[in-house]
Amino acid sequence: MTQLIICGLKLTHDGSVALIDDDRLVFSVEMEKLGNGLRYSTVADFSLIPGILADFGYKPEDVDEWVIDGWDGDVSGTVTLLDRGSPTEVVVGPYRESQACPALDSPGVSGTYPMDGETYPYTSYPHAAGHVASAYVSSPFAQRGEGSFVLVWDGGLFPRLYWADPRGGVENLGELFPLIGHAYAIAGHHFGPFRRAVQSPTVDDLSVAGKLMAYIALGKADAGVLAILREEFHRVFESDEPAAVEYRATVGGYGSLFEQSVPPVHEFYSAVRARAAENGVSDEDVLAGVHAFLEGLLVERISAKVRAAKGDGPWNLCFAGGCALNIKWNSALREAPDFHDVWVPPFPNDSGSAIGAAVLGRARHTGLGPLSWNPRLGPALTPSPELPAGWSTEACTPEELARILHASGDPVVVLHGRAELGPRALGGRSILAAPVKASMKDELNRVKDREPYRPVAPICLEDEAPAIFSPGTPDPHMLFDHEVRADWLERIPAVIHLDGTARLQTVGPGDDDLLFTVLSAYHRLSGVPVLCNTSANLNGHGFFPDVASAARWGRVSRIWSDGTLYERTGG
Repeated sequence: MTQLIICGLKLTHDGSVALIDDDRLVFSVEMEKLGNGLRYSTVADFSLIPGILADFGYKPEDVDEWVIDGWDGDVSGTVTLLDRGSPTEVVVGPYRESQACPALDSPGVSGTYPMDGETYPYTSYPHAAGHVASAYVSSPFAQRGEGSFVLVWDGGLFPRLYWADPRGGVENLGELFPLIGHAYAIAGHHFGPFRRAVQSPTVDDLSVAGKLMAYIALGKADAGVLAILREEFHRVFESDEPAAVEYRATVGGYGSLFEQSVPPVHEFYSAVRARAAENGVSDEDVLAGVHAFLEGLLVERISAKVRAAKGDGPWNLCFAGGCALNIKWNSALREAPDFHDVWVPPFPNDSGSAIGAAVLGRARHTGLGPLSWNPRLGPALTPSPELPAGWSTEACTPEELARILHASGDPVVVLHGRAELGPRALGGRSILAAPVKASMKDELNRVKDREPYRPVAPICLEDEAPAIFSPGTPDPHMLFDHEVRADWLERIPAVIHLDGTARLQTVGPGDDDLLFTVLSAYHRLSGVPVLCNTSANLNGHGFFPDVASAARWGRVSRIWSDGTLYERTGG
């Protein structure tokens, strides 16, 4: 078969451009990672796309097919963007499969779109299809030619289960329960530090979910609260009461901006709040209960559906959508007896949607086969403009960087190579620091303007991880929860969350040469094979695109980039 070059576009929030050349992912560039862009940025203007292609040696005329990710709606959606500054409308596929678009893996829409003065044909698949495709083809199961269940739970979507097989395509197994993924963040609008007096009919702060995942460590799930949550959930969403019946008839998880899916979630939490207040339950305990209730519901319902569909396992499972950034849910699924292996890609949220779109275009020709990829296929560092005054430079090896981290006890911004795919900094756009003092967590949260209860993640040599963490299994993408073993609690306090857990990233010799070298050298110096790792970025923005951005930010006095140490000397 002739080699195909396919470009996938995610135009809406978490906008990105991805290119597949034959069976190889060449790049996926998220808009927020260009020029200190705001988190969740859209593709602001189509005319940006040729420049992104050119950065990787491609031209628009090299692309054989263009595929655009779908968006809100049950039939199709309209996205309004700019081309050379002029508004233009593009019709895209729906949020998920529907009566109007029944096949998840068939394009629901085709047409043409303008780009930099030219017109290009495109196809568009349901948004959920991109999550299924990107999760499966990046998985070890696809590499081995094995089938896998794929769970997708996105912000405006009810959790839905599919079966993906390279021989038989995708089988739709339906929803688990009628609750959109945004329900987790909406809980924060009713309880805790993000509580609001007036509720919004939409979800307008996508950062709350991640903060709540940390905040729940301040509370404890109470049996009484769990009973209230179960009762109110059934009443509002699954009972035979008229309002619940109407909800299920009119809200199908076709996108939270398209349909009235948010107000019933507010009703649910308002009822829980009133009943919890009668019993004097703290907001921290209610939020811990919300997390535990949703986790239990997810595991219970997926287990029942998996067994009904395919029988007793254990089976493979891929998890994608914004909810797959919840490391505690990921770990609960991995521990479930129905699954012997669980895969979450480093781009489970909409940051992977352009990849998914391109994969769907490729699948029409070659089926849902494995994709050759690695997690460092984002944009390269851009040449730095002149640094601000008061910074010196000198050559510095990775081993010398480890010595500085050990001897100084100060954090260092590390920028090297191409950026990571997805929202997690895995060493290419990171702040590294020694983990041996509890005060380092406070320092990193301070410089990043983060709440004091937020955790800092550890990176650890893969071979050493089982002795320090439980289970300590290889987790190169920082997407699962691990407990810190008792004899290490006092040795690495900066990376331990309030509940004794850590969002571990393991580094083996084939994962990242720089990180492996720095960690190995730090281990020899300190006896500790662990460092702190948090993202290097302006608050509310994507990763630093160059050294000058980190220097202008100026909250960390050392920057290491591709063999050079930049150090603030004054000013």
